[in-house]
Amino acid sequence: MLTVVSFILSYLIGSISFSYLITKKIKKIDIRKTGSGNAGATNTMRVLGTGPAVVVLLLDVLKGIACILIARAFGLPDWAIVVSGLLAILGHDFPVYFGFKGGKGVATTIGVFFMIFPLFALIAGLATILIIAVTRYVSLGSLFFLLFTPLLGWIFGHYSWGVLTAAFIIALLAYIQHRANIVRLIHGNENKLGHKNAQA
Repeated sequence: MLTVVSFILSYLIGSISFSYLITKKIKKIDIRKTGSGNAGATNTMRVLGTGPAVVVLLLDVLKGIACILIARAFGLPDWAIVVSGLLAILGHDFPVYFGFKGGKGVATTIGVFFMIFPLFALIAGLATILIIAVTRYVSLGSLFFLLFTPLLGWIFGHYSWGVLTAAFIIALLAYIQHRANIVRLIHGNENKLGHKNAQA
């Protein structure tokens, strides 16, 4: 029963779209209809600037952290804790409060992965910052982090197959959500950080 409660709570918490709420409050617009059309921190920076974007980023990361903490407080097994994180990310991507149209779940995944793989997420995160600084492609850095964090956990960690399977499902979901970005990266026309005009 506690497992089910954790899964439901995680989805509902994940469904809180801070980028939508903050943009609606400040600029009276739907962030999903401007910029890249993505309800996330990067698009918030395009629409509102750096300050609100940082707030959105931190709040979205905290969603992932909170759901893992709740699952652990319930005393759930490791696999169920990671699945709770997955449900939080699904909530962010497909929020029940906002017509199931949300973001791509990167920030919430950061929160989940830092709770599950703290050392490996830190290593992958530092490499991600470097990649974004050099290439100016947020999507490329995000895709690196999303894959290499669980990959490092698999190679160097001592995690159960349940944990690793759920983590790689999270990574797969993120890659599916970024499929348009991947196509643009391959063709060399992905939007770089700082560009005001962006494709959905």
